[in-house]
Amino acid sequence: MASTATRRPTVTAFFFALAGLALLGGGAWLVALGGSFYYALAGLAVLLTALLLWRGSAAALLVYAVFVVGTVAWSLWEVGLDWWPLAARGDVVFIMGLWLLTPWLARGLGLDEVRRGGSAWSGPRGWLALLLGLFLALAVASWFIDKHRIEGTAPPPLASNAAAEAAASTPVPDGEWHAYGRTGAGQRYSPLSQITPQNVDQLEVAWEYRTGDVRGRPGDPEETTFEVTPLKVGNRLFLCTPHQSVVALDATTGQQLWRFEPQIQGAGALALQHLTCRGLSYHAPRSTPAGGAAPDAAVASAASAPATPPPATACHNKLFMPTADGRVIALDPATGSRCQTFGVNGQIDLWTQMPNVKPGSYYSTSPVVVTDKLLVVGGTVLDNVSTAEASGVIRAYDIDTGALVWNWDSGNPDVTEPLPPGQTYTPNSPNSWSISSVDEALGLVYVPMGNQPPDQWGGKRSEAVEKYSSSVVALELATGRVRWVFQTVHHDLWDYDVPAQPTLVDLTINNRAVPALVQPTKQGELFVLDRRTGQPLLPVTEEPAPQGAAEGDRTAPTQPRSALSFDPPPLRERDMWGGTMFDQLACRIAFKRLRYEGRFTPPSTGGSLIYPGNFGVFNWGGVSVDPQRQIVFATPTYLAFVSQLVPRQDDSSMLVQGNGAPQGALPALNENFGAPFAVKLGPFTSPLGLPCQAPPWGYVAAADLVSGQKIWMHKNGTVRDSSPLPLPFRMGVPNLGGPITTAGGVAFLSGTLDYYVRAYDSSNGKQLWQHRLPAGGQATPMTYLGADGRQYVVVAAGGHGSLGTKTGDSVIAYALPK
Repeated sequence: MASTATRRPTVTAFFFALAGLALLGGGAWLVALGGSFYYALAGLAVLLTALLLWRGSAAALLVYAVFVVGTVAWSLWEVGLDWWPLAARGDVVFIMGLWLLTPWLARGLGLDEVRRGGSAWSGPRGWLALLLGLFLALAVASWFIDKHRIEGTAPPPLASNAAAEAAASTPVPDGEWHAYGRTGAGQRYSPLSQITPQNVDQLEVAWEYRTGDVRGRPGDPEETTFEVTPLKVGNRLFLCTPHQSVVALDATTGQQLWRFEPQIQGAGALALQHLTCRGLSYHAPRSTPAGGAAPDAAVASAASAPATPPPATACHNKLFMPTADGRVIALDPATGSRCQTFGVNGQIDLWTQMPNVKPGSYYSTSPVVVTDKLLVVGGTVLDNVSTAEASGVIRAYDIDTGALVWNWDSGNPDVTEPLPPGQTYTPNSPNSWSISSVDEALGLVYVPMGNQPPDQWGGKRSEAVEKYSSSVVALELATGRVRWVFQTVHHDLWDYDVPAQPTLVDLTINNRAVPALVQPTKQGELFVLDRRTGQPLLPVTEEPAPQGAAEGDRTAPTQPRSALSFDPPPLRERDMWGGTMFDQLACRIAFKRLRYEGRFTPPSTGGSLIYPGNFGVFNWGGVSVDPQRQIVFATPTYLAFVSQLVPRQDDSSMLVQGNGAPQGALPALNENFGAPFAVKLGPFTSPLGLPCQAPPWGYVAAADLVSGQKIWMHKNGTVRDSSPLPLPFRMGVPNLGGPITTAGGVAFLSGTLDYYVRAYDSSNGKQLWQHRLPAGGQATPMTYLGADGRQYVVVAAGGHGSLGTKTGDSVIAYALPK
């Protein structure tokens, strides 16, 4: 009977042989695809090691030592001292090497000290130990090197500039937050300065409010999300929940004052792609004093009001709530009751004169634009479900009566007068699902436009659709007519719709104040335009784009690129990643099999790699602009996606749903009924579910809006809440939800995939403070001054369905100690 010492190298040889065969087979496939020879050679080395182990030969350790040397040299050549890519190449190699050094294996190879009469660490064992030690030393050294970091310091606030004067003249008091981006300009900047880099680490929870509204109800789509940024008017906070409840809170104590339930019509029967509410809109007549909320007496009486208040007849001030069933409801901020003189019973019906009426297929997920006289409303059209969807029309209503004033339909852009009875808007025209901005002094509203579904095939788009798709459009408030249009993607085949609110800021250029617009895009551009004309203030170049679209389609010859861009470098095979060398090999094979020619690679039937993916470098959270420093605070995210067109033979078969048709009324996403192709879309991940591209995947960054230069850029966030083990590795994770900046020099962000709200020094990007959230914080924070004189920072923590972050219903306020 064989001894234990003899059997152990045999068992080890078996496992080494399995690993070697996997590497050799996968490596040969990769070589055949034109990829690296390393994995095939590694497979041969591991197989030879296995053979020598089976024979009980100590030469196995020498062969493996040579393999370690080759792995170290190859790894350094590919990625240098970059810890996470280095770890993926060396972790299995290192662990297998350590196993070969164990005493029981050494005895099986005749290398134990007693039988040899010398040192157990001389010869092959010693060489292998030395080389593994070198590998470890290089890995440790890489911990202290961050190849992805840009260091710098933002300029100090300008002593005097037009932006400061404009901020001082805004009708929004310093301590309040009247719109999604604080004002209609969408800067997400507060002039409050009580919280500073010196004291922000003293922030503590002041109060927490639980809405009681979480996803998981019958009929909820996957993207049932809590994305709200509350408003603060007077001493009240106003917010909405995923299932459309509207809540008023005491801004200082968090006590609920009233709650309105809009009674969504047929809630379980809506064909919803998203169920969310990013925020409300507030209007006060210009004659209302600054901070024009209800007086304190009304606040006190409203505190005891029933959850569903009795109807009222008229409202001096108004809150506007867009609903998932296609309405906009006007509420009295004092009591939460309907403003019955607005529209019909306090609401307008967005389905009026819509084509293809299907409940849930059109609705507004973003707050509407409010001006002194108008309410401007866009909406989302179901993505990639069919070619017979609602219209993406933008409409303006009288702020007092709710009567339609004008309509701008990108499919019929020259007709802005209200349509005659019996006519409908253009089906399937590009929509605006994100947040618009407004400059009432210039008389313009700035609308970020989406794409016409199907997003990945555009063979039948009209001339008007081609002009306005994936662009930012300036519409005249008086008439709805187009003043100018700037297209961010030509003939968009990637779902690169404009996702973020345009940010308006006055920049000091050549000692002149220039009214500017900053437009973030999914592909990573920050276009800086003159908002009067749409002309670029930072250079925009047209660069050649890959060609070769699917049958019946075409690709644009060039695509625009801004001088200020967070577009990542093109992916290479060496950028592939994984938890081990095996899934990294699988990612390399997948990379080589996909079509990829850099950004704007057209979708294909064989599968194309889309990088950045349609998740976006920037999404609806947008950016924050500090008008005093003339800088942008941004949160770039980098994730690759795979897009594969699936030919359709009919207009009814389910081709990409996986487990069959969705339950209930939920839409069959990506089927593209009526188009020649359905589409399979998904993140580019390894067999272990990890991104195939190496980290970092998320950053915080700042750039100078006048020069276009990046100032600093740091990876941000940990994998604590998105990995099997809750380890707080700071790898830089994706973010969904925007940042805010303050005059105190502190920026806040809560949208990372780990459950934290964080504060940063906006001058240099240094993280100053963080606090653990009870759920995902995929929302944009806000800040205000309470009745007690303290500056508060408020975060909604409710999670995000498609991101898989933890569900919650918390609204949390932080403040410095009293």
